[in-house]
Amino acid sequence: MYKLTMTVYLILTCLFTGSVSANEAEQLLSIQHTWAEANYELTDDAQINAFTTLSAHTALFVKSYPDSAQTHIWHGIVLASFAGAKGGLSALGLAKDAKLSLEQAINLDGNALNGSAYASLATLYSKVPGWPIGFGSDKKAQENFKLALALNEKGIDNNYLYAEFLYGEKQYNQAKTHLLTAQAAGVRDNRQKADQYRQHAISQLLAKVNKKLER
Repeated sequence: MYKLTMTVYLILTCLFTGSVSANEAEQLLSIQHTWAEANYELTDDAQINAFTTLSAHTALFVKSYPDSAQTHIWHGIVLASFAGAKGGLSALGLAKDAKLSLEQAINLDGNALNGSAYASLATLYSKVPGWPIGFGSDKKAQENFKLALALNEKGIDNNYLYAEFLYGEKQYNQAKTHLLTAQAAGVRDNRQKADQYRQHAISQLLAKVNKKLER
């Protein structure tokens, strides 16, 4: 009887765990699609409103799965994007919250989502003003980009974001190398909208890089 009870318990536990994982994955995909729409297709007040709603959604997502690195990653990405859309010093609080969320993701599992936490954190370091206003640091940006690429050297996001950073640092040859790698990554089946917009951004930045190299 004990063995039978334990067997049933283990089966139910596996089924329950599987359903939770499936639900988490489904919610994550929905958040990713909503983020792509807000980030690429909306502007001005419509974009701010969308990020306000989405950031509340991702906060609940984290609350539902506090031990999942990917929930913290996407909460951080949404907050960072919200800060970028809002702009100015008023966005600094959002950027700081994004940093905390991404750092928590790294503490839980730095390998999650192919090192996305490192790439997103690096981008924050590269775009936020430095001391005494903010926490921006080109050195820390470089360090985190390297960590991201060590985990996913061929990924579209890691390479594009690093190339964008390198362009700002006037390292055009290196930027071109990473842009070509990002371009070769193509479009992921589950991230088609985001990747199509990303590929467009890659082409635009590559054109700028080529102009710089022609001089």
